[in-house]
Amino acid sequence: MTSHDAEPFASTERLLLRRFVPGDFEAYSAYRSLPDIYRFLYRDPPSPEAMKARFDARLNSSFSEDGDTLPCAAIRREDGALVGDVSLTFANKAALQAEVGYIFSPAHAGRGYATEATDAIITLGFETFGFHRIFARLDAKNARSVGVVERLGLRREALLIESDRFNGVWGDECVYAVLSREWAARAPKPKP
Repeated sequence: MTSHDAEPFASTERLLLRRFVPGDFEAYSAYRSLPDIYRFLYRDPPSPEAMKARFDARLNSSFSEDGDTLPCAAIRREDGALVGDVSLTFANKAALQAEVGYIFSPAHAGRGYATEATDAIITLGFETFGFHRIFARLDAKNARSVGVVERLGLRREALLIESDRFNGVWGDECVYAVLSREWAARAPKPKP
């Protein structure tokens, strides 16, 4: 399969969001193995074997029960490059809540791809899957990630002080969220 063989879940002016395909592994592992990516994730980069196992799990993931994740490759339209990934995870099926997540290659940082892809997957979550509330949990020091959700208009609902620890260092966590009716009522986004 090539990077264009999977049917997109969503698209934007510059990106396609689609399932991962086996041919994405090299680009995926290139950015997912960088120590800087894990700085705010409270874990070390995985071993090559664990990286491959995580990637393979993304190829056949289900999305119907609590804990299930819909991982999407963010593909740049102009050249088919994998620039990052976004996901929705069922946090509480009964309460129609999902968590949004995103990781983008530092090689493509500063171009608005993370904001554009996150906007698209949140829209997908509300319009296609019928979620009531979508939230993001972020390290409070991760200014770029905080910027993504704030640009999209998510509300900061909580600051959890020293809620996680990695390598002996405590970290604070922010929770941002938006309700379906708030998302639907927001002003149209300017083009990137």
